[in-house]
Amino acid sequence: MERKSLEVEFMDHQKLSSADGSVTAVDSVGEDVQETKVVYRGWKVMPFIIGNETFEKLGIIGTLSNLLVYLTAVFNMKSITAATIINAFAGTVNFGTFVAAFLCDTYFGRYKTLTVSVLACFLGSLAILLTAAVPQLHPAPCGTASSCSGPSGGQIAFLLMGLGILVVGAGGIRPCNLAFGADQFNPKSGSGKRGIDSFFNWYFFTFTFAQILSLTVVVYIQSNVSWTIGLTIPVVLMFLASVIFFAGAKLYVKIEASGSPLASIAHVITAAIKKQGLKSVEQPWLNLYNYYPSKYANAKLKYTDQFRFLDKAAIMTPEDKLEADGKPVNPWKLCTMQQVEEVKCIMRVLPIWFASSIYYLTITQQLTYPVFQALQSDRRLGSGGFVIPAATYVVFLMTGMTLFIILYDRVLVPTLKRITGIETGITLLQRIGTGIFFAMLSLIVSGFVEERRRDLALTKPTLGLAPRKGEISSMSAMWLIPQLVLAGIAEAFGAIGQMEFYYKQFPENMRSFAGSIFYVGGGLSSYISSFLITTVHRMTQNLAGGNWLAEDLNKGRLDHFYFLLAGILAVNFAYFLVMARWYRYKGSDAEEASYETNGDIIKEQDKNKV
Repeated sequence: MERKSLEVEFMDHQKLSSADGSVTAVDSVGEDVQETKVVYRGWKVMPFIIGNETFEKLGIIGTLSNLLVYLTAVFNMKSITAATIINAFAGTVNFGTFVAAFLCDTYFGRYKTLTVSVLACFLGSLAILLTAAVPQLHPAPCGTASSCSGPSGGQIAFLLMGLGILVVGAGGIRPCNLAFGADQFNPKSGSGKRGIDSFFNWYFFTFTFAQILSLTVVVYIQSNVSWTIGLTIPVVLMFLASVIFFAGAKLYVKIEASGSPLASIAHVITAAIKKQGLKSVEQPWLNLYNYYPSKYANAKLKYTDQFRFLDKAAIMTPEDKLEADGKPVNPWKLCTMQQVEEVKCIMRVLPIWFASSIYYLTITQQLTYPVFQALQSDRRLGSGGFVIPAATYVVFLMTGMTLFIILYDRVLVPTLKRITGIETGITLLQRIGTGIFFAMLSLIVSGFVEERRRDLALTKPTLGLAPRKGEISSMSAMWLIPQLVLAGIAEAFGAIGQMEFYYKQFPENMRSFAGSIFYVGGGLSSYISSFLITTVHRMTQNLAGGNWLAEDLNKGRLDHFYFLLAGILAVNFAYFLVMARWYRYKGSDAEEASYETNGDIIKEQDKNKV
């Protein structure tokens, strides 16, 4: 029987979910104040959440997907300058998700954060539209001239203002949207758990579907019809996204902010440092201080023997005093074993996160340099003279990801489940590792394709001159498809696997941070990418063989750059395998803990239950 919704307002209390789906308000001393039932509507509210996500992504991607070409064609920037700005912007957006996650979990909650972010995305896309629609906000058209006047300081300032507003919007949406959607399913029921697992796949399916439409229809209009019309479409779509999101406001499960989860981490680290001189206790699972409130947001964790130096934060000494209810008087000197284990969960994730961040170098490059490769390749389609816009080729990355998600969710998971006995077919770390492998393969293929494109441009008749670039190779740009499809498959494994991994392995009260850490990794990758591009450009500009990243790709050696990245990914893959074998999955004291390592599942019953 479906529960009826109860509208209950909690003032200055923390909302905590219990196993039956109820929500209890807890005051500052941990006593129950009021209790009500939460209606998890699951898939019934997905039209609002996924509908908002679809239109929001259509809008934001429609604004940004062709930005590389926009900066070179309308703002008359050099390609390396434009690529650096794009990477820096992407990095800033991704690092902005960490700030947004902190504000979300500490003060505002996911719904309020998304409210501000959706509106900011609309205003940011409107500002970018104005840079195209108002002649005074962009440089004079360059045409086919070899030298062009660049943008003025005021024009750059207005452009950066629009990008800055988009940083606020996208930075808030990215860590919260996925977690907010997962909040609509009951995590304690079987159907709710299955709904969350499937939601991750279909969320990314919707995301890539929006990218495909943006990279085809919207990009074509921008490149071949009008930049003003092409940038107006995303603004309209962002407005529709806002309307759809607010239409479901009364139906959502809205989990309130529960205070800064970073404070608990700081307590553990500080207490461990203060007590570093203490001798470790024997049988720590029995002898460490482990007060656990009757109503607590996070699942109860078992003791693990990794990062044992943190255990000292939970060693109780005669100087440590307790309150009447059992809580420590000074949380900076004494922490619970539960708090220590939650910090251990985060520390175990970090090496995996670093490897995943390096993996994302592939995706960062496949979203930029293939566009320049396409500009100097044969983009004609058929005999009618239709020319595919260069930025549109990135759609094959999204197509590969989208189609493989369907194949994975509907075919591979059920098949692998029968073979491995694992609910998700393969472990989350195996999924991430497979993504890293396909990313490395994508870069190797990219290097060979670019080598052939360049050889044909230098040895065979060319198709004319790309403005401010160089001769157009007779190689069909369709040869870029394999590397992009492989990158899409890498995303289907790696990106979705990471999101689900962080969501499940972080403490429950840090799920917005779990969403942000994925994007922070992407931001780190963008900054590393900018550093690599700048360094390679500077170190190879005086080589006899030419600058690897020359403005004219025919005079450069982009293939060598791809092979360099493939080598970095190979080292990273070996590092990931070591870290994956070392990793221990988060286990609950209330259930059997499964420790999965690189293909092995070691099940260990809790022998210390009381």
